[in-house]
Amino acid sequence: MKKPIIGITGAYVKHNQHMEGVYIHQDYHKAVAANGGIPIILPFTTPETNKEMLQLCDGIILSGGEDVDPQFYSQDPHLHLGATIPERDLVEMETVKYVLENNIPLLAICRGIQILNVALGGTLIQDIPSQVTEPIQHSQLVDRGRDTHWVTISKESKLYQIFGSEKIRVNSLHHQAIDKVSDELRVVARSADGIVEAVEYIHPTTFTVGVQWHPESMTSTNVLMNQLFSEFIKSSTKVLN
Repeated sequence: MKKPIIGITGAYVKHNQHMEGVYIHQDYHKAVAANGGIPIILPFTTPETNKEMLQLCDGIILSGGEDVDPQFYSQDPHLHLGATIPERDLVEMETVKYVLENNIPLLAICRGIQILNVALGGTLIQDIPSQVTEPIQHSQLVDRGRDTHWVTISKESKLYQIFGSEKIRVNSLHHQAIDKVSDELRVVARSADGIVEAVEYIHPTTFTVGVQWHPESMTSTNVLMNQLFSEFIKSSTKVLN
C-alpha cells in the first residue's frame, strides 16, 4: 500500500542575515512518519504554486506559528498582538478552501484552527490574557510535550470517537483563540474558561478537525494524541484507494 503524502504548512524563521526560511517543529514530521505518512513541508508561496503543491498531497496539516493578521477578520491590531505574516495567512486561507472543495483530509493545529476559522468567516481573540475574564494559563511554561490543562469533548463529535472520553489533558502554547465561530464549523471541545479547543466542519465528507493544542508534541508519550494522528493518516490513505 502506498503511503499517503502529508503536506505540513510551514512557518518562517530568521536566525541571521544568512540563515532564514521555512520552518516547522520536528514533532510534526516525526508524528506523521511514525503513523505511516510521508511528511513534506509546504512553504508559503504564490497562490498558483501553492495549489500545485496541494495537488501532490493526500492530507494537509495546518501547523502552528505566528499570529493571524486581524485585517483578515476586519479588526485593528490589539496592543498585545504578536508577529504576523499576511502572506502566509493568505496562502493558508486559500489552502483551507482548496482542501474543503476537494475533500482532502485536514488536521488544523493551534494557529491552524485559527486560520481555519478565519478562512470560513470567523474571528479571533487576539490576546487571551487581556481580553478574557479569568482565563486559565494557555501559554505553556513547561516542556512542550507535557499536558497542562483539561479539555471537555462533546460526545457528538469525531474527536470523541477517537478519544473515547469526554475529558482529556492537553498541552497549551497559544495566546490567541477562536472568538466568533464560523457558521461552517461547530465547537466540539472547550477548556474550563470557555476557550474553544476544537472544531469540526459541519459538512464532513472526510476528516476535517481543528485543535487548539499541539498533539504532535504529545504523540510519543500520549496514546490518545497518537491515535488522533493515526486516524488522520488513515483518512488520508483512503484518498489513495
